[in-house]
Amino acid sequence: MHRIFQERPEILAPVFGVLGVPLSAKATVDAVTTDVTETRPLERRVDTVLRVGPSDGEDFLLAVEAQSKKVAGKEASWGYYIAYLQAKYRLPVLLLVVCQDKATAKWASGPFDCGARGWTAQRTYPLVAGPDNLPVITDVRSVAKNLALAALSALAHARSAECGAILEAIGSALQELQETDPDTAGYFFEFLEINLGDTPAGEEWKGIMSFVSYFPGRGTVRETAYLEGKAEGEVRGEAKAVLAVLEEREISVSADVRERITTCTDLDRIDGWIRRALTVEHAEDLFDEGPKVPGTSPEQA
Repeated sequence: MHRIFQERPEILAPVFGVLGVPLSAKATVDAVTTDVTETRPLERRVDTVLRVGPSDGEDFLLAVEAQSKKVAGKEASWGYYIAYLQAKYRLPVLLLVVCQDKATAKWASGPFDCGARGWTAQRTYPLVAGPDNLPVITDVRSVAKNLALAALSALAHARSAECGAILEAIGSALQELQETDPDTAGYFFEFLEINLGDTPAGEEWKGIMSFVSYFPGRGTVRETAYLEGKAEGEVRGEAKAVLAVLEEREISVSADVRERITTCTDLDRIDGWIRRALTVEHAEDLFDEGPKVPGTSPEQA
C-alpha cells in the first residue's frame, strides 16, 4: 500500500488535507533510500521514505508505513525511524501509517512515549490514514479527478460494506481512462489487484475488471496477452483430456501421437479428437477424418 506514495505523489496533497496537515499542491517529491540500518546484524527498513519540497515552506521527509495489524514493538521502530532520518538528513520528519481497519488505525495513532521515572524523553505521534478519515469515494467524476486517492480509499475500506461501491466507481473511471491513457489505467488495475489479493474485495474487483468490461476490443497489449494466454490454456486442457480418455480406455499412445496431440493449436480439431477417443481402437485412429469401417485395422482403413 505504501508504494502508491512513491509512484503517484499527487496523492500527498489530498491525503494531508484529510489529515488536517497543510501541504501546498505544488511540491516536489523525491524517493529517499529506505535503509535506516545503523549497525549489523540488526537491519531496519522503512516501507517508503519521500523528501517533500513544498512551494510554501521548508523541505521535510515523509516516512510511510503500511500496517495491516497491531504488531508488538512496532511503535519503537517508528520512533527509531524518525530519530535516525532526522539525524541523517538534518530535516524534519513526519510518519504516515496507512491502515485497513479501525482497530489498527486506533492503535497506530499513538502517541507512543519513551521515558522513565515520570519523564518523557521522546514521544511519537504518527499521522494515520485509515477507514475513519479516508473518504468513501463512490462518484465516478470524483474518482476520475483523483484516482490515487480513490485507490487508497478502496484499500482502507476493503473490509467495509462501502468497498463495493468504491470499486464500481473506480472500474467505471478506469474503463473511460483506458481510451486515453491505458498505462495509467493498467497501473491502478494492477495496484488494486495486488493489494486486495484473494480477499472478498479482491474477488469483487476481479469481477468488475473482467475481460468484458476491461478489454473493449481495441487490441491493447494487455488484451492481446490475455487472449493468447486464455487460448493457450484451453488448448493444453483439451489436449490433456484426449490423452486422459485414451489412458482410461487403456489404449497405448506412441510418442509421435502424443506429440501431435500436445502440439496441436486447433481447438475444433482437438474437440473432434476427444469425441473419437471414446470409440477408437487405436490412438492413430484419432487422426482419421473419414468414415471408418467397423472391424478394420488402421492400415486397412
